[in-house]
Amino acid sequence: MSRIDDFEAFVAVVEQGSLTAAARRLNRSLQAISRSLATLEESVGVELVHRTTRRSTPSEAGAAFFHRVKPAIDEINEAKLQAANQHSEPSGVLRVSAPVLFGPDFLVPVIAGYMRKCPRVDVDLQLSDDFVDLGAVGFDLAIRIGNLPDSSLLAKRLGALRRVVFGAPSYFGQRGRPGHPFELSAHSCMVRTVDERPGEWMFQIDGKPRAVKVAGAFRSNLMTSIYAAAIQGLGLGYSPLWQIRHLVDDGRVELVLTEFEPAPVPIHALWPEGRSSAAKVRLFLDMLGAGLELKNF
Repeated sequence: MSRIDDFEAFVAVVEQGSLTAAARRLNRSLQAISRSLATLEESVGVELVHRTTRRSTPSEAGAAFFHRVKPAIDEINEAKLQAANQHSEPSGVLRVSAPVLFGPDFLVPVIAGYMRKCPRVDVDLQLSDDFVDLGAVGFDLAIRIGNLPDSSLLAKRLGALRRVVFGAPSYFGQRGRPGHPFELSAHSCMVRTVDERPGEWMFQIDGKPRAVKVAGAFRSNLMTSIYAAAIQGLGLGYSPLWQIRHLVDDGRVELVLTEFEPAPVPIHALWPEGRSSAAKVRLFLDMLGAGLELKNF
């Protein structure tokens, strides 16, 4: 039976494109990599890698074998790192990226508890609504709101966010309450001008997602301005519920069309492959899940 080292050598050769580069990555000799690859091919009974003096490429069988083997090797390495780190005290700097409005209200309380539990960890929290490249800028993890594109990042679902239509009691007193999304054409709707599709609000109508066009006299690039305008009775707004929860609780705005709310938007924690093996990241992910799972978004 082949050793784990042989599988790791094969994966490295395919990913690096040559035996020499694989040896450099694994800090092993070229002869050791060549021997591991030959041992694995003998065990499997088929050529896995076509070798030339300049390049090594997987055979058809090797490519299929790689896609089956790599996740298992990653899991084994992750398990080894986790076992080695499970008794170590988290230390160093934890770098986290999160959306601007979400971070202070929901993430900072979790960070406070984490830092009390891990006094040897410094936390660098960067707030931005841009989807930063975690690998390029050195973040340990990021909080993302929205559907995730395909990527090599690992993810943990933390919950989902409702999107709602809201207005001030004074507005409803003057203009009435819409009973259906199609009635919004008769209402003053405040639009955020920097949205991907300004003036389109999503709803669930007859069991299907549908965009409804809206318009009004007040527009802004920032949701904070729209919230302030809504309180003044200037029109209806459309927003994630968590951003206006305090306004709803205080009675300054009220929700309408709740029966037509679109499907909730997922919220995830994302991190680069292998990063969760670090004790500081693993513990923060655990605390993040526990701290947010009971929140009413």
